[in-house]
Amino acid sequence: MSDFLKKVDWFSILLYALLVFIGWLNIYSASFTGELGSVLNAETYYGKQLVFIIVSCVLIVLILSVEAKFYERFSSIIYLVSLLSLLGLYVFGKNVNGATSWYAIGGMTLQPSEFAKAATALALAKFLSDIQTDIQNPKDLFRAFIIISLPALLIIPQPDPGSALVYAAFFFVLYREGLHPMYLLVGLFVVVLFVSTLLYGTIWVFLGCALLLGLVYYFSKKKKKKVSIPQLTIILIIATAFSYSVNFIYNSVFEQRHRDRFSLWLRLEDDPLKLNQIRKTIGYNTYQSESAIGSGGFMGKGFLEGTRTKGNFVPEQHTDYIFSTVGEEWGFVGTSAVILLFSMLILRLLFLAERQKSAFSRIYGYSVASIIFFHFAINVGMVIGLLPTVGIPLPFFSYGGSGLLGFTVLLFIFLKLDANRINEWM
Repeated sequence: MSDFLKKVDWFSILLYALLVFIGWLNIYSASFTGELGSVLNAETYYGKQLVFIIVSCVLIVLILSVEAKFYERFSSIIYLVSLLSLLGLYVFGKNVNGATSWYAIGGMTLQPSEFAKAATALALAKFLSDIQTDIQNPKDLFRAFIIISLPALLIIPQPDPGSALVYAAFFFVLYREGLHPMYLLVGLFVVVLFVSTLLYGTIWVFLGCALLLGLVYYFSKKKKKKVSIPQLTIILIIATAFSYSVNFIYNSVFEQRHRDRFSLWLRLEDDPLKLNQIRKTIGYNTYQSESAIGSGGFMGKGFLEGTRTKGNFVPEQHTDYIFSTVGEEWGFVGTSAVILLFSMLILRLLFLAERQKSAFSRIYGYSVASIIFFHFAINVGMVIGLLPTVGIPLPFFSYGGSGLLGFTVLLFIFLKLDANRINEWM
């Protein structure tokens, strides 16, 4: 046991502990009513979160006690169980705020999608590390897409598009393992086409694509790597056809609340009165969050001194918008410190992943880093108004037992694999 304690990465554990502790302090502040009481009061958000933290500590001991090979050997079974747990929601799930994403267990609720991320990471690592798998082979790439897509497809109809969106993080893992960069460029191109069509219309998108492809042809000709005109024409036709389909998707597939969020984010609405109405309804959370963060200034107002936090100006501030509490009470210094801690953890995980001796451990490590980065980047971008609201929590910070336990499982399985790396080839 003493040897294991020497091998485990204590720096990652320290970063985890700091993030969880700072997160709890901000949940305490966001839900503090002004009456001093026990921090274990189960009727308060901070009391429940502290119980979840204690349970997480027990879970950490259990995860680190299990033989490292168990996670690789039973990864397929763990993945299958996670899929069944997501399917079971449609029969036994509890509806909360319009989404059937939880199981009611006694007086508590459990969200299986939070644990499905770790299960998917294990299954993907198992598949990609197989000596017979070649990510350059279209069949193997398609199978990898299926492993990633199945949980997301089960989560979307709950409906919980935010949790489903997180599975896009696995494309970073595929890229590290040999996925051609063209796939990422195509994905980025589709997003740019979608947004550009909403902003400028199909005609301008067509002209912009034609100009871009013309430049590609010109420079490829200069470098003697000539791209044929028929190939570029086909790309232009496909891009234009997709651009035409954007309006149908936007008007017929998206719900009104989704259209309102895009209208607010991209300022698509010309009528100032209507745009202001959208800001007060759909964009109210983001507007209040930005105001709370801006009011914090450089040093912040101080712990428990946030006037907007105390006035409950930001709805759901203890969950998805917890970062606004950091901004108001700890200011630029506090938000920078939190961003630095997350950055250090993600970079540390990438460093640990690269030093693994087995492909399974490396791929799983990249999955952990990618998922945490995706959650962190989108949540912060959403809270400060750079991205539309999608309902993605901040890891280790946002209130919720399933979220904290899920991220704890995700992280500490990898720390167990890392501690065992010396024995991987023995």
